[in-house]
Amino acid sequence: MLQFLIRRLTGAVAIMFLIAAFTFFLFYTIPQDFAELACGKTCTKENIAVIRENLGLDKPITAQFWEFMGGIVNGRDFAVGHCPAPCLGVSFSSNEFVWDSIMDRFPLTLSLTVGGLVIFLTLGLGAGLLAAWKRGTIIDKVVSGASMLLSSFQIYFLGPIVLGIMVYSTGWMENPSYVPFTEDPAGWVVGLLIPWAVMATIFTAQYTRMARSTMIEQLQEEHVRTARAKGMKQRYVFFRYAWRGSLTPIVTILGMDLSGLLAGAVVTEFTFDLPGIGRLAVNSSLDKDLPLTMGVMLFGAFFILILNILVDLAYAYIDPRVRLA
Repeated sequence: MLQFLIRRLTGAVAIMFLIAAFTFFLFYTIPQDFAELACGKTCTKENIAVIRENLGLDKPITAQFWEFMGGIVNGRDFAVGHCPAPCLGVSFSSNEFVWDSIMDRFPLTLSLTVGGLVIFLTLGLGAGLLAAWKRGTIIDKVVSGASMLLSSFQIYFLGPIVLGIMVYSTGWMENPSYVPFTEDPAGWVVGLLIPWAVMATIFTAQYTRMARSTMIEQLQEEHVRTARAKGMKQRYVFFRYAWRGSLTPIVTILGMDLSGLLAGAVVTEFTFDLPGIGRLAVNSSLDKDLPLTMGVMLFGAFFILILNILVDLAYAYIDPRVRLA
């Protein structure tokens, strides 16, 4: 297991390096002076020259790339001050360090992800297991029908409807907002309750259908039939044998969903006007803030790689055959 983890971490570092190199050199193919972007439209040539020197844009591209990579490990010095590691550069639009801008938005995105995850996993897996346990009954039909209906919704469709009813028409709830959990736990829950509910509604339907189908498939496996033939109780067979085997595809989809949410839930944050990482990524692209855009891309790629490693480790824990392989 340790060797496997070392191999995956080494591969992740190599992939992150390739992603950084690709995005860095891709941005430099844009036929526009970055110093002009950082300076603005009403900037003199003298100011542009000073900005180009302060940002190191007067150096060869390869030298700039190695300075950028070195800044991630050791930090860099800019005209605005020292940028500690991991340094992803200075934002053109705000003149702030890119890492600081990302970290300012990350708690909100993390809160959205964790809250929605707890709700839709609890409801989705619970409903899916119940439907598989009661297969063919009215409970199974109701759960399956509801999941089919809800899975057709999208956040940008359901979100405005919920806002219109719960906030603007009835005033039963406040407009979604973010308050740090450490400052006001109750305000944290109330401010994100509507986004959590909308996300949970859509994701719950997806995980309900998946849990039901995988459980029914596992119940047809030979080792489950053998356990039944030995006279084991139905409930023990259901949770001891079938449930564990059904987790593999669920963990796979969960890793993909989590990486997407942590990298920035763009649609959710724009629907509810929440300043998270997803909204930061879109705004930085619209502002042509290339250091900030590249920083957000690398941040998202980091979470995708880490969660893929965690998914592989979960496979080894769930299925002993993976450890033997």
